Amino acid sequence: MQAPSGMKTVLLPDGERVPAFGMGTWNMGDDPAQRGEELAALRFGLDAGLTLIDTAEMYGNGQSESLVADAIAGRRDEVFLVSKVLPQNATRHGTALACERSLRRLGTERIDLYLLHWRGGVPLAESVAALEALRVAGKIRHWGVSNLDLSDMRELDAFPGGERVAANQLLYNLSRRGIEWDLLPRLREHGVPVMAYSPLEQARLLKNAGLTRLAQSAGMTPAQLALAWLLSREGVIAIPKSGDRGRVRENLGALEFTLDEAQLAQLDRIFPPPRGPQPLEML
Repeated sequence: MQAPSGMKTVLLPDGERVPAFGMGTWNMGDDPAQRGEELAALRFGLDAGLTLIDTAEMYGNGQSESLVADAIAGRRDEVFLVSKVLPQNATRHGTALACERSLRRLGTERIDLYLLHWRGGVPLAESVAALEALRVAGKIRHWGVSNLDLSDMRELDAFPGGERVAANQLLYNLSRRGIEWDLLPRLREHGVPVMAYSPLEQARLLKNAGLTRLAQSAGMTPAQLALAWLLSREGVIAIPKSGDRGRVRENLGALEFTLDEAQLAQLDRIFPPPRGPQPLEML
């Protein structure tokens, strides 16, 4: 399969462009019996141009990072690599240690984007200082956050170096649109992309009858329509996870479609946007 023509990109705050479509690895690497197919799926995606890969130290207690290391062996420079530090590790010293462990598992000298996985008991200012120190040391190229809500982002903006936040990874899909009310507009105002995890709601979206009917009328699968919707959003990076080559191929098909105004309006009827502020949702 050839690399997707005209892959959409998203601009990071420092001006670097990254793919708007990548691969997630949540729940990958856990089962040794699935490792062969998961590895093949990641390599298939890379060959097809899905060069942004998201992982985390939490996933499989590091096994996901090791799986990614095998997938990108010999082609590290092709990949925009994302990983995450657990909140309980996100002290000044603990973040540095966690990053070193992730670097070893990933078999690399640098992580392109390193995220605070969610906010825990460590002061956010300390975690930001630790991430910024890793950036200055060259261990990571960019740092960001995950699962931080509007008040968290406002707090972060006030810290030294806080303006360097490069992304916020959030639960965002057709059935989880709460961030559109206030958080997403603020992120856009500051030029901070959203990385949309669970873009298919862990496959639950695919059972929606309205989505299925609209997809069929447009010559798409429900997964392709849900992903095409995310790809139509400004400043959003979709990272569907799949450990199956057939599913990766299907997901790639979303890149071939551009939704028109009528389709977008129909999706708004099936999955209404928020009518007021909502608590941040997480999985």
